Amino acid sequence: MTTSILSDLKIRFSKAIAAAFGEEYANQDPAVAASKDAKFGDYQCNAALGLTKKLKQKPQDVAAQIIANVKVDDMFETPTIAGAGFINLKLKLSYLETQLAKMQKSDRLAIAKVEKPDRVIVDFSSPNIAKEMHVGHLRSTIIGDSIARILEFQGHEVLRLNHVGDWGTQFGMLISYLREVYPDALTKADAIAIGDLVELYRAAKKRFDEDEAFKETSRNAVVELQAGGTEAKLAWQLLCEQSRREFQKIYDALNIQLEERGESFYNQFLSDVVTDLRETGLLQEDQGALCVFLEGFTNKDGQPLPLIVQKSDGGYNYATTDLAALRYRIREDKATRIIYVTDIGQSGHFAQVFQVAKRANWIPETVQTTHVPFGLVMGDDGKKFKTRSGDTIALKSLLEEAITRARADIETRNSEASEEFKQDVAEAVGLGAVKYADLSQNRTSNYIFSFDKMLALQGNTAPYMLYAYVRVQGIGRKGEIDFASLNTDAIKLTQEPEIVLAKHLLQFAEAIDAVAEELFPNRLCQYLFELSQKFNQFFEQCPVLQADESERISRLSLCDITAKTLKLGLNLLGIRVLERM
Repeated sequence: MTTSILSDLKIRFSKAIAAAFGEEYANQDPAVAASKDAKFGDYQCNAALGLTKKLKQKPQDVAAQIIANVKVDDMFETPTIAGAGFINLKLKLSYLETQLAKMQKSDRLAIAKVEKPDRVIVDFSSPNIAKEMHVGHLRSTIIGDSIARILEFQGHEVLRLNHVGDWGTQFGMLISYLREVYPDALTKADAIAIGDLVELYRAAKKRFDEDEAFKETSRNAVVELQAGGTEAKLAWQLLCEQSRREFQKIYDALNIQLEERGESFYNQFLSDVVTDLRETGLLQEDQGALCVFLEGFTNKDGQPLPLIVQKSDGGYNYATTDLAALRYRIREDKATRIIYVTDIGQSGHFAQVFQVAKRANWIPETVQTTHVPFGLVMGDDGKKFKTRSGDTIALKSLLEEAITRARADIETRNSEASEEFKQDVAEAVGLGAVKYADLSQNRTSNYIFSFDKMLALQGNTAPYMLYAYVRVQGIGRKGEIDFASLNTDAIKLTQEPEIVLAKHLLQFAEAIDAVAEELFPNRLCQYLFELSQKFNQFFEQCPVLQADESERISRLSLCDITAKTLKLGLNLLGIRVLERM
């Protein structure tokens, strides 16, 4: 098993810099990157520029001393210096061939697991009870799942948490309203359909906003629930269970694994948050509420902004729950990296929660907390994606539509296939297309939702990737090839398209490392798109089944490694490949 070429090179050049100029330079950035232009080689080390001022030497001379101390001859041709001290490196063909052979023999494509695994919590999806999952939950769910898959593949211990909204004022409001209009729903399971429950929730919210007496009744119902009142608790459990089953249908369709730990779980720890913050001296009373005044956050008047931890009526809020959750995840779950995947509108909230937790000394130096924000899903009109009537689009209907459209496309291309085959392909393509369209965007941007674009067979889409994979399986079937029994020692790279493809295959580990570190799944999508392009160019320019025996085996191996890389890469995005389409 090997680490990525890039991480290996960084270590080698760091050692070379320390050997050339002394141990005080051991932490100098080696400035190693993949070359942007192939004519300069495959990788570059640009450290000489950063060292020239400190060492009072010309960058070319600094570069020459680094080269004299770096050991890369097992992987690269002799390094060369260009321009203002850039060190260029070109991979040896023999190294490429050896690495490809290792990849082909390995179910992990010879990618090593991390030496020191983290205990990671990925907090994602997080729908609200008594509401349907909508298109906004799509982003959190699939971005979170992809990040979790990649970290798990690297060997980290990942706890996937679903922080569902199952507590607070919304329940008091709904329970109070149902007592009046549909009391059966509070004592009998599934007395009303989830869609009707959503409508009743809306009506309850409207009443809550307009009727002071109802608002008071709702708050009393929350107090009753928090105190463990039998009737309120039974009603709460029935509503949660009904919503949970609806959520699970979507998670099953999307192949998402999650462990539910809702807001209610932390209810018992909320008073400890207040006690802890009081003891650290951070807590202040302001108009009857208990708060922490934040550094770097101000209100309209330029005064420090308070984060309210306990309201004047003694109630708690989202911030209290999130502080309790963070404290629990560090102390009880022993997490060393905590990742929150929510919309960009919550960036300020998490910055505030993290600041309070740091100032309270809850977050040790060894623990990393990260908010992973994402933008909105937009309609063709450039506004938030909604139905014609202005409602938020239910995620269930969106996924069903994707499958229906994919099915219609299969009917036109392969009408003779069995019903079972057509439905299986429709589900893989439809759901894969929706996931890929989302993950291939820079997550911090808004993007326009378009079924036509995401289901297209050309461009950076799931169908394009899936076809590249299917193409290799088709080669295997046509030539009656058993890829598992190919002689990997026969890999010989002679033509430019073979070499270009081989070099890109070796960068797969780098793409995975980049996503694990920066948490942008679109980096992996871009890698897979370029891989599909490079494979198609190779396939068009280099005959495979028609080549003579030695070239044929070598090229079949390249096809096989490409297919394995596409399959694993798409799996890390939560997308299932097909053997036929």
